[in-house]
Amino acid sequence: MANAVTLYHTDGCHLCEQAEGLLKQAHINFLLVDIISDPDLVARYGVRIPVIRLDNNAELGWPFDLAQLKQFTGE
Repeated sequence: MANAVTLYHTDGCHLCEQAEGLLKQAHINFLLVDIISDPDLVARYGVRIPVIRLDNNAELGWPFDLAQLKQFTGE
């Protein structure tokens, strides 16, 4: 079974939009979480977004390309 994929982002982040585009291009289902509504997430990811996190707690931080994304997610 594949890991659940979460993309941590915030509105207006062009890098986040690029990461979201790569996920869609790879046909990977993902949950989009805006960090701005949670102070803990802002503290954790504020200067690191976009970050992709799997349900096994593995994280892939930007920059990454399509090949790296597929390898990370096992797609």
